[in-house]
Parts: sequence; C-alpha cells; structure tokens
Amino acid sequence: MIAVVTGAGSGIGRAAARALLDAGWSVVAAGRREAPLAETIGGSDRGLAVPTDVTSADSVTTLFAAADSRFGRVDLLFNNAGLGVAAPIAELALEDWRRVVDTNLTGSFLCAQAAFRAMAAQDPMGGRIINNGSISAYVPRPFGVAYNATKHAITGLTKSLSLEGREFDIACGQIDIGNAATDMTARMSGGVPQADGSLKAEPTMDVDNVARAIVYMASLPLDANVQFMTVMATKMPYIGRG
Repeated sequence: MIAVVTGAGSGIGRAAARALLDAGWSVVAAGRREAPLAETIGGSDRGLAVPTDVTSADSVTTLFAAADSRFGRVDLLFNNAGLGVAAPIAELALEDWRRVVDTNLTGSFLCAQAAFRAMAAQDPMGGRIINNGSISAYVPRPFGVAYNATKHAITGLTKSLSLEGREFDIACGQIDIGNAATDMTARMSGGVPQADGSLKAEPTMDVDNVARAIVYMASLPLDANVQFMTVMATKMPYIGRG
C-alpha cells in the first residue's frame, strides 16, 4: 500500500508518515525542504522524499509522477500541509491571506485532484484521501480568520470528494485535530487568546495519538470510511468554547 503525505517534514505530517511506515506502508513524503523529509523517512527503502510546493500545480504533478514512477500507484493521500497567520482581521495583510489560502485550500485541492486522477485510473481502481481539517473548521479561534476560513472550506472539499469518489471507489474522510503537541502548538503553554478576550494556557496531547488515528482511518477497506474524526487534548477548550 502506497501513501503520499504532505507537510511530512515536521509535526503531524512527520508523525503520520512514520506511523504509516511502521504499519507496513510505503510512504512518499512531500514538503518544502528535502533534508527534513529525509529525516522523516529515516533511510527506509519504503520511503521516498519529494520536495514539493503544494501551491504549485506543476510541483504537485511532479510529486504524483514520482510516486507512480517509484511505486506504481497511490492508495492514500494524507492532505496535511498547512499554515496559519495570527492577526486581527483589520490588520491582516492581503499577502498573508493569500499565502494561507494558497497553502491550506488551493494546495489541498491540487493534491486531492492529482490523487483523485491517479486513483480513478489505476488498476485496481480506488484509494483513500484523508484531509487534515481542524477543530477550527467548526469553532474558530480569535485572530485566525484566514486559517479558520480555509479549514471550514476543507470540510466542503472533503464532502465533495466523498460524493464524487463513490463512482471510482475513492473514500474521503477528514481528521479534525485539537492541540497536538508540535512546533506549531508550542505557544499554547504560554497562553493563547480566548473568545472572552483573556489569554490562557491550553493543554496539548502527544502527536502520536493523531498518527495512530490516521493509520486506523487508512487501514479500513474501501467499502468503509471514517467521514469525520475529532482527536483532541481532552481538557482543551472546544465543547463550550466561547
């Protein structure tokens, strides 16, 4: 089984790629820089590092061509690459808005489109796409308008892929993650803005909990699907947030 993981050079992407390798998958690790990708796959003969800019259609085409050339098919895409910019809406620069939209939404679309085309054409046909949503796809944080908007849009992408994928045995689900301990969430322990205007530290959880969830979602037969899964630090603000 062959998986493509974007944003695989660090954080959730790295944890997921390594967990899939441990579970017996071959993994194509995609990200901006080759050195972190090589560190992720750790010299495994079932790993392939492909430097990729997910905002570039040509770069995404090269990624999936490399996967096909090395492994002959794609059974899973973990659509994970993303970023956020924290700023009040009145102060958010247009270039920052576009950078987040291009990475989180357009990048996810380009990778999903390439995976969909590969999965629909291969023999045997089919595969699975797992989109990295977020708790912010349901309940936004303050000062995260670009991130919040793109993560809400990822839910629409997930539903569209699920609908169109039926004809081609392509399953699509979404994992919504809350406060996994990565470099991106390191600031949580120092306090982050809350909906009531206060600044509070938030609990985090081990990122390996997310990786195990992704391996479970990926392990299902194509006639079964986890449509949406939320994995979060138990005591973080989500239920009742705001």
